[in-house]
Amino acid sequence: MNDIENIRQEILEKTKEYYNKRFKPDQKFIPGKTKINYAGRVFDEKELLNLIDSSLEFWLTEGKYSAQFRKSLSTFIGTKYCVLANSGSSANLLAISSLTSDKIDYDKRLKKGDEVITVAAAFPTTVFPIIQNGAIPVFVDIELETYNIDTTKLTDALSEKTKAIFLAHTLGNPFDVKKIKNFCEKNNLWLIEDNCDALGSKYEDIYTGNLGDMSTCSFYPPHHITLGEGGAVLTNNPKFHRILNSFREWGRDCWCPPGKDNTCGKRFQWQLGSLPFGYDHKFIYSEFGYNMKITDMQAAIGLAQLEKLPLFIEARRKNHKQIYEGLKNFEDLIILPKAQKNSNPSWFGFLITLKNECKIDRLEIIKKLEEYGIQTRLLFSGNIIRHPVFDKLREKEKHYRVGGDLTNTDKVMKDSFWIGVYPGMTDEMINYMIEKISEILNQKRN
Repeated sequence: MNDIENIRQEILEKTKEYYNKRFKPDQKFIPGKTKINYAGRVFDEKELLNLIDSSLEFWLTEGKYSAQFRKSLSTFIGTKYCVLANSGSSANLLAISSLTSDKIDYDKRLKKGDEVITVAAAFPTTVFPIIQNGAIPVFVDIELETYNIDTTKLTDALSEKTKAIFLAHTLGNPFDVKKIKNFCEKNNLWLIEDNCDALGSKYEDIYTGNLGDMSTCSFYPPHHITLGEGGAVLTNNPKFHRILNSFREWGRDCWCPPGKDNTCGKRFQWQLGSLPFGYDHKFIYSEFGYNMKITDMQAAIGLAQLEKLPLFIEARRKNHKQIYEGLKNFEDLIILPKAQKNSNPSWFGFLITLKNECKIDRLEIIKKLEEYGIQTRLLFSGNIIRHPVFDKLREKEKHYRVGGDLTNTDKVMKDSFWIGVYPGMTDEMINYMIEKISEILNQKRN
């Protein structure tokens, strides 16, 4: 073993020691004092070792860890291709942008003024890429209990301009994939899954993320696994794989990975556009792209996280079930979440909707929970078209459309909130949340 390798091993051994002193949990849960976050990173020394190991290479863009992470993530979900991005939001933008490429058949290509069906009870980055690409979002109401799109209203949303459906599996609960896919096939539409909150969820024993034409993931710290920042687009379509890579890397036509030249074998033998023959293929641009790559250090963390994913999924399901069992006696006052038929969610959170009979204001209950140290969240935008950003669109018709009404969406906007189920929670924390929510509801019941 040479001196460099000896030093490397010393650094990694010290890293283990550092983790055990700095990060290994040793604090007990103190009810009312220990804050219960809705989500958080769960890791051990392996993530830290991978991070340090990759940093010692000082290969700052994508490299060997990125290649391994892409392969491992694709293998887990069951897709042929994976394109990494710097965030889940960027992954959503890449997925929608790829539909605008002139490499897509004209009749199926997303053009300015075309429509994409989605829901208004969404995180903004499922909606904004549609508008940012000059298309028109068409909003459909959701169901209560599953909080996914109401498939009975799809026909009302359809028009001659509809090109795609872009939906998230809400808080890890798969939407009705069978009905959505049948609708897409019948009407020649693309289907993009926003799988950012649902990594590890299954529909008819197939992982979500492998059910549409493309899917997206997010690796922000609250999500099922984290790279700190990061995202991915997955697909089984080789054409989309090529287009996504181009959009991700400045729109260039070249498909060389970082640090590589002449993968195509004819770098100086292309003639594209009105460029002269032999113009360097690494500097030919065929799309209006971005720079959305990740670093190898992020991917190194992701590899260690992926190893833990099955245990994370199991913990999320267990915690969700525990809360459900603890609150099911209050179904006269609250709507409890219901898994989509034929699915097995990898839950992101536990969503509670106050019934009209509850006679309690949501603000009152979440303020009390926050005072008890229980972090809460709303269902993202509630109803995105009621936000200030849509004020400028309301003044100009045709920038968005509503297919039917948004009654349930408005109900969720007014009366829903959720608490966490992430793997870092202990039984003590779960039981404390159940206890405090029960106290509040019992006061209203009595």
